[in-house]
Amino acid sequence: MSLEVIALALGIFVLRLVNNAVSTIRLVVLNRDQRVLATVLAVLESLIFAVSLGPVLADLGNLLNLSAYCGGYALGGYLGQVIEARFVTAFMTVNVIVPGRAHEIAEHLRQLGFGVTETVGEGASGVVTMLRSVVKRQDVSELLHFVRQDNPNAFITVEEARAVQRGWLRAARPAR
Repeated sequence: MSLEVIALALGIFVLRLVNNAVSTIRLVVLNRDQRVLATVLAVLESLIFAVSLGPVLADLGNLLNLSAYCGGYALGGYLGQVIEARFVTAFMTVNVIVPGRAHEIAEHLRQLGFGVTETVGEGASGVVTMLRSVVKRQDVSELLHFVRQDNPNAFITVEEARAVQRGWLRAARPAR
């Protein structure tokens, strides 16, 4: 197998990897109403797609190029998710519903630097308190760890916050 054949397959793989990573990021920014950026990424995505697909379609019997194309696509989706999780700031809304000691849990979370809103409500078994906190995605597992430590039976939901304006957001991790 010649160096030229291997270089073409490697090029197809890299282009397809980048193509699918860009596609993943484009969908995330589109979901967050960043239309101009999503449009620019769509142009880049379609250009890379066309360039990477050409050699594969020219010779569908070339299993090396076809494998490079498929493998690049598969790893590109994973790479896109890694990039999105690491570099795109996402905020999550964490809702914690507990009977009893909710105020103590809220105070503990506030001491750790989290903003928490307490709302008293009526649940199936009586009075409950809902604790609501908007946090960066990276901080969700830490917040959940402390909630479960304080109340292992807490009912917890986590959802993405599409837009965040004002309020208390944890800037830096406080000293413990």
